[in-house]
Amino acid sequence: MCGITGIVSRNPEERSSIRRMTDLLAHRGPDGFGYYEDEAVALGHRRLSIIDLDGGAQPISNEDGTIQLVCNGEIYNSPSLRRELIARGHAFKTRSDVEVILHLYEEHGRDCVQHLRGMFAFAIWDGRSRELLLARDHLGQKPLFYWHRGDRLYFASEIKSIAHSGIVSRELDLESLWHYASLRFLPDELTLFRGIRKLPAATLLSFRDGRVSKSRYWNLSFADKDDLNESEQVDQLEQVLRETVRCHLLSDVRVGTFLSGGIDSTTVAALMAGESAGNVPSYSIGVVEQRFDELPYARMVAARYGFEAHEEIARANLVDLLPEMVYHMDEPADPYGVGLFLASRLAARTDKVVLSGDGADESFGGYDRYAGQRIVDYYALLPALVRRHLLGPVINHIPESFAYKSVAQKAAWVHDMAGYSSGSRYAQSLGFLRFTDARKRELFSPEAIAGINDTNSMAKVLVHYDADNARHPIDKMLYTDLMTRVPDHNLVMSDRMAMANSLEIRSPFMDHTLVEFAARIPAEMKVRRGRLKHILREVARRHLPEALVNRPKQGFGFPLGIWMRTALRGQLEAVSAESRLVQEGVFERRAVERLVHEHLSGKVDHNYRLWMLMNLEVWHRMHIDGEPGGAMHEGGAAGWAPAGRSIRPSAGVA
Repeated sequence: MCGITGIVSRNPEERSSIRRMTDLLAHRGPDGFGYYEDEAVALGHRRLSIIDLDGGAQPISNEDGTIQLVCNGEIYNSPSLRRELIARGHAFKTRSDVEVILHLYEEHGRDCVQHLRGMFAFAIWDGRSRELLLARDHLGQKPLFYWHRGDRLYFASEIKSIAHSGIVSRELDLESLWHYASLRFLPDELTLFRGIRKLPAATLLSFRDGRVSKSRYWNLSFADKDDLNESEQVDQLEQVLRETVRCHLLSDVRVGTFLSGGIDSTTVAALMAGESAGNVPSYSIGVVEQRFDELPYARMVAARYGFEAHEEIARANLVDLLPEMVYHMDEPADPYGVGLFLASRLAARTDKVVLSGDGADESFGGYDRYAGQRIVDYYALLPALVRRHLLGPVINHIPESFAYKSVAQKAAWVHDMAGYSSGSRYAQSLGFLRFTDARKRELFSPEAIAGINDTNSMAKVLVHYDADNARHPIDKMLYTDLMTRVPDHNLVMSDRMAMANSLEIRSPFMDHTLVEFAARIPAEMKVRRGRLKHILREVARRHLPEALVNRPKQGFGFPLGIWMRTALRGQLEAVSAESRLVQEGVFERRAVERLVHEHLSGKVDHNYRLWMLMNLEVWHRMHIDGEPGGAMHEGGAAGWAPAGRSIRPSAGVA
């Protein structure tokens, strides 16, 4: 696992920025670094040594040195590809898995990506054609960002490498912020930095003679279904899962596993135990509040398989992690990211690589909203006047318990979603706990809204929901999530929170061949009579305790709603009093104050919205204002910077 950077420019002074850009990614690769430069391009690489520990340095060139490669990722089918390429006459310089990309490019050009199974973001500089080729893996497990103007292009594994290197001026992109407030992810190519773009998943970018062209090389279809009975389908799914986990163990160092109390990571861990020769280390995070704690279930699995179990308890001082998390995310962090950060920090004390359960919900139907649509259908049969004037006031007076999936939240969700149908309902459901369009028009100032060209956040979801790739409503939701939330939210957190701790996360459920297999499973086997992930649970039942298999989904969460009214109250009040986004005219002060007051008074649980606002404050102070800190503390903002790093940027240039 690594960090990559690059500059295409005829200006040697600009190309000299490659070292600062690469240094800003040192956390992604603390084991080594390397550079390549000629009169047109500079490439940089930071290395976390996983395969070929002594000889896998990058950039790597082909046999005659005309092609240069930098890559972040792992190619799981590299052993078989290497054998095929050697048989064709190619000579390898290293045992590195990513070197196969170079020789595949020589054989197939940009179609080399069609032969890869893995997670990757890579850049190939072809010195013969003077062309730069950028590529990102099928589901977007590995990140890649770029900035382009005229005959210059800069790229990097993380935004900060571009934004804090003196290359561009840092400005907030209001349109991106608008969409983020509803969706909790940044859609399309958007980032919160104006001018810096995200290369989408499964996309190739070619840059030659000042021209950028992009093309998508892979898509997913739910059209063809396997004609198997349930027993046969369970057998086949287990076989595919086992093979996928096996190939994800490719490594020259020990591989551990994250272990929560849900069936996703525990199923991966159970299958991994059967494929690993040595003792498997497991890493679990718990909380003091028992109704949120999943450690007892993680311990069941660790004991059953004899794992080398490591645990840590998260406490309400997590706000102290916010600056470091936001520094590494380059965007606001999600509460889920806290658990990932803590688990990654725990794992990195002893290991470099872990497997996780990321992606199972989006392929097998693991979210409440997948089954909740049927409940909303029934509720929507009631006359609108009855819902609006009789049931609505009753629902509004259900007391808030601030618990995970509280009755008040569930009832309000069903009531609100009944006003929509089909894709519109699904799109609206994504923003329900954050900021709907109506809430955004209260939060954003009229001046800010006037500066946004595209305010239709729901269209970012509907373009996928309404596509021809899926027909069944469950499949449509799964496809939409796999095209949006997975690459632009879930995998963003996994990558940044792990790499912040110099740890590699591998997600077998995100293997594109497994995702393709899951798409062929009938939707009725995924969500059956309200039972989420039915088919995956049937596989898990063969390997896990019954109490774990049958428990409802809880998620990797924390009692933020409670903490914000107790231990985090001072920090929350500081957001209301000192908001930089309010001071700069982006947000309305009264709207922010109302959210804080309603939460602290116990009227409404706004913890998701307020966490987003707290994160945005830290992000703006750190990444836009260039402060070496940004944490909001009671009584004022305190300076902070990661040990050994400076995030104070050089003067921006255009």
